Parts: sequence; C-alpha cells; structure tokens
Amino acid sequence: MRAPATVYLQPAVWEGAEAEVSGDQYRHLFRAKRLAVGELLRAVDGRGRAREARVGSVGPAAAVVELGAEAPSNEAARRLTLIVAVLRPERASWLVEKATELGAHRFVWLSTGRAPRHFGPSVLERHRRVAVAAMQQSGRSWLPDVDGPHDWQALPGLLEGFEARRVLDPAGRRLTAMPDEAERVAVVVGPEGGWGEAERRELEKLGCEPRSLGPRILRVETAAIAGAALLLSGAGPRR
Repeated sequence: MRAPATVYLQPAVWEGAEAEVSGDQYRHLFRAKRLAVGELLRAVDGRGRAREARVGSVGPAAAVVELGAEAPSNEAARRLTLIVAVLRPERASWLVEKATELGAHRFVWLSTGRAPRHFGPSVLERHRRVAVAAMQQSGRSWLPDVDGPHDWQALPGLLEGFEARRVLDPAGRRLTAMPDEAERVAVVVGPEGGWGEAERRELEKLGCEPRSLGPRILRVETAAIAGAALLLSGAGPRR
C-alpha cells in the first residue's frame, strides 16, 4: 500500500473543512499522478502542521480536498540550518532537494573568499520551488526557508541563537551524532579549496567547532548532505 501523497496548502485555507488545489500542484497530483475522488492525502501547511485529507472532487483545472483530523508532522525535533558557501545554481538546487528530504530546517547561502558568487531572486525562487517539491515528495510538513547569498560580514548575526555550531573542516575531529538536547544546530560548509586563514579564525571566534567527515575530499554539496544525514538520522521526532 503506497503512502498518501502530500498536498501543500496556504495558511489562509488551513483551518477550513476543504481547500481547492490548482496550478502546479493540481497538474502534479491529478494529471501526472492521476489521483481520483476518494483517495487519501496528507495536507501540510509548510510550518510544521499536517492534517488527514481526502480528494472530494476533481475538475478540469482544479480539485477540492476535504480536510480531516490532525496528522503526525513527520518532523525531527532537531532544527538544522545549513550555512553553505555559494554554489553554482544547479548544484545548489540539488543540495536543497536532498537536504529537504533529509529534514533540514533552513538553507543560508554565504559568500566567502573562495566563493564570492552571488545569484539573483530568480535563482532563490527556483530553490524554493525545489524545496516545495522535496517537502511533498518526502511527506514532511515543514518547508525550509532559503535565503542569501549573505556577505561574510553577516555571519555573526546568522549564527545567533544556535545551541550548537559546527563547521566542516578536514582538520577537525570526526563529526558524530549529537544528543537530542541540541535542538537548534548550525552547520557551516565552506567552499571548494577550503577556508582562508582569516575565515578559520573568525569561525573559531564565533564558536564554530571544526568537524571532519573523513579523509576523502568531498564536493561542497556532498559534504553538506553527509553532515545533514549524520546529524538528523538519530534525532527524535518533534512532539
């Protein structure tokens, strides 16, 4: 028996008894996946809430879903933020897709000495669409925020409020799973070619503990995914 498909609903319709589905979601669910009247769905609001749902009717350009009881959020208690040196847009999209499936809470793009790139609003919008699709595919209820690129000088503010801060660095100790008590965790992932010495000193001053993923040299997006998988796989469910 397959798991129910996930439909993303805007907060404005969340509390109602039914909601209309149109646009890209309609085409995906009712044209590509061919969901029919009576099939079960999982409705999510992108902010961590989920409800049981059922297809009520299907029209030529929109469908109506009937909303039911609260459902499990399928979210981890740990809120992991990935702060990543700016990548080429297509590689950044891949990272957003896979880390969203794993359970990342937020993505922040950071301009560094060896990755001084910037990209415009259209690229960020693309990343957000990728995150929506990955949230639905994986059955999550939280839609990760995606923002940046931020200048290096913004890093102190970006790290405020985190209970644990890690920076991926081959010179550090091995990255291991963390106790569940560390709820808000930031992982900083550097550019290809590594951190500059001034950046290393700044990261140390900001309390970012260096951690290694082993002896192999990984691409930025691979390192981010490996770190996210390790830190999220053992985290308990959100209550």
